[in-house]
Amino acid sequence: MSMREHPKRRHLFSASVLASMALAQGNVASAAESATGPSLGHALTPQQAQRQALNVFPDGRGLPPGRGTAIEGRTLFQQKCAGCHGDAGRGASAEELAGGKAPLTSASPDKTIGLYWPYATTIFDFTRRAMPLNAPGSLTSDEVYALTAYLLFENRVIGEREEMNPITLPRVRMPNRDGFIGVDAKAR
Repeated sequence: MSMREHPKRRHLFSASVLASMALAQGNVASAAESATGPSLGHALTPQQAQRQALNVFPDGRGLPPGRGTAIEGRTLFQQKCAGCHGDAGRGASAEELAGGKAPLTSASPDKTIGLYWPYATTIFDFTRRAMPLNAPGSLTSDEVYALTAYLLFENRVIGEREEMNPITLPRVRMPNRDGFIGVDAKAR
């Protein structure tokens, strides 16, 4: 019996062919889209791309030139941070950054910078990218170093007059440096 003799088979064959054609057209569209991108936004200029190259690593790679102390950072913190993070970073509408007492092994641990964060460079990286909340990315490198120094001081990690810069910041040994388990992300 041929397909022409059986109307049900002809219908199934037609539906199958149509589905295959639609799938093939979808794959062509997907292939064309992946070759050119999803047609969202526009390509970054080299200047825009450079402004986005903000990665700071635990060893200090990516830190910009600059400097700051906790003494300088105290005033900046009061002006730009205390409205959300409270006096001396003790918490308000945003998270508490300093003053924690309950260790991570307690039933209700404090995840302040001094008790939780393993690297001082992470403070710099996050502050530069995301703070202040109403104007992220608006702080100068010197302001970020000063704020980082102030937060380290309030967490009793460094002294008030110690200068943080691209050399000294990665050398700061955070109290919870060894509190995390490393993960080897290399393919096996």
